[in-house]
Amino acid sequence: MIATVTLNPSLDRVMTVDGLVVDESNRWTSLRKYPGGKGINVSRVVHELGGETIAYGLVGGADGKELTRLLKEQGVPTDFVTIANDIRSNIVISDLKTHHQTRIGAPGPTVTQDELHHLVTKVMNVNQKPDFLVFAGSAPPGVPPDIYCYLIGEAKKLNIRTVLDTGVEWLKEGIKSIPSIIKPNVFEAEALLGTDLKNDRYIIRAVRAFISSGIDVALISRGKKGFIAAYGDKIIKAIPPEIEALSTVGAGDATIAGLTLKLSQAGTFEDACRLACAAGAATALTPGTELCHRSDVERLLPQVKIDPK
Repeated sequence: MIATVTLNPSLDRVMTVDGLVVDESNRWTSLRKYPGGKGINVSRVVHELGGETIAYGLVGGADGKELTRLLKEQGVPTDFVTIANDIRSNIVISDLKTHHQTRIGAPGPTVTQDELHHLVTKVMNVNQKPDFLVFAGSAPPGVPPDIYCYLIGEAKKLNIRTVLDTGVEWLKEGIKSIPSIIKPNVFEAEALLGTDLKNDRYIIRAVRAFISSGIDVALISRGKKGFIAAYGDKIIKAIPPEIEALSTVGAGDATIAGLTLKLSQAGTFEDACRLACAAGAATALTPGTELCHRSDVERLLPQVKIDPK
């Protein structure tokens, strides 16, 4: 079972326009709402791929209720803590003419110490110990920057394997507790290591450095080029098939979902990387923040190129 923690969920509103014109009045052609937040996205993909999951998080306000309703409609199990303030709302403007996307994000609600403590207590007192506990996304105002460092440390006391995928500010602190899996992109890995990752040779050196620090699996994502991952002395370069991407939003979250799901099923590292790469690519096939469909993942799976290094 894959459990996820999203400290800063969002209700994403995806608008499509037929040619966005700056400084002019624009009419949207469609408007759709999606549950948002990196951890929630991981749970959505795990559920779509047939795995068992539960999403923890902090939700409040009318948008929080709508997010919960949408997840229930999708069949994704949740166990949220209700907070006093409204969750954030992100706006995604998708231009049908240029195929460009404009994403406008919000910082999120202020969270009290009592609300945060309630969530931590809930997560650390689970009846069924998960195979992986995924901490993903930003932290809202009022939450200390070392929150993931603390949460990973508490999970390790319970012998729960952890995954960390967040921005540099929280990643630098969280990595101090040595999570089981990390998935920075090239920019984030450069910030962590203080060096330029100019090419594959440097990225391979970087994932090996993360492994030598005690992390079990280190994966550095490279966008449409796939990723390079390390586990023990194994290095794998996963390359997705060429596709016509509609949106890359959530592709990294789908990558984590595929990786952890296969590892939780005692799959090989190679198989886990293959599923991770296929899930990420399949997500790019969907518009807005829709995420992948199982049929697309299964279709792309044999097309993923796995190159051991």
